[in-house]
Amino acid sequence: MSRAFEHEDADAEQKLARKRRKPQGKRKLADLGSGAETVDPVFAQLEMLGVITEVMAEIKSGKEATVYQARGDQGLIALKIYRDVAARSFKNTGQYGLGLARSSDAVNKAIAARGSRGAAALQDLWVASEYMVLWQLWNAGLPVPEPLIGPEPFDYVQSSPAVLMRFIGDENAPAPRLSEARLSPDEAQSAWRQSLEAMARLHKLGLVHGDYSTYNLLWWEGSVMMIDFPQVSDKTNPNLQSLLRRDAHSLALSFKRHGIREDEESTLREVERLARTLVDRPRLRLP
Repeated sequence: MSRAFEHEDADAEQKLARKRRKPQGKRKLADLGSGAETVDPVFAQLEMLGVITEVMAEIKSGKEATVYQARGDQGLIALKIYRDVAARSFKNTGQYGLGLARSSDAVNKAIAARGSRGAAALQDLWVASEYMVLWQLWNAGLPVPEPLIGPEPFDYVQSSPAVLMRFIGDENAPAPRLSEARLSPDEAQSAWRQSLEAMARLHKLGLVHGDYSTYNLLWWEGSVMMIDFPQVSDKTNPNLQSLLRRDAHSLALSFKRHGIREDEESTLREVERLARTLVDRPRLRLP
């Protein structure tokens, strides 16, 4: 590889890193001040539905949503609460479409008008889409957090800006993202192969993540776990192939810090090869 290409890769890697906010460490709710008050109604609703019994800490705060560590009858829960529509920007959603959720023509027109009604409808679709993808990937045996919902799932999904899933980590800390994890050379190779296989299994299902890199992959007990799915696209999206190629570029670029020297083309070829050869392994349902 020439020095010119090495400099281009370094610049691209820096730009990719700057797109991400450095995640905050685990913070107790008592230390959040007024920040916790804005989500109290959601906490109360989830407690009333019997979904959670306690919210323990804030794990990660981003532009679109904040993730909390919570507890419920099913153990530790990751509670992802989308920000109020007035505080969020949907200007970059055009390339992704509306994820996998579908809506009526009237709702699509409201979204296109970019008013408050459209923003609220788009938020509902993104929450529903993330749940749909989680369930589809979980049932197909892909490495994703197990989705969790309450006893009245349809009422819950339609009335709450939150997604609940099995917490990846333990009482003391969440699983680190691969972008932050310290890996030995053998661990880096294992993480790379697992990440390629997960991307290939997505591709085999006709899906593209849309934001696939070490920033959206967790590392826990030697295993890679995919997260963040509201922007996942399927074959109805005319940009699907370009999104797949971009994911291959982002994955290869973000793995360079772990000593993996692959590029967009080799990554894409391997993902497509694996998608043709991997055997499906759906999760077994207990009777």
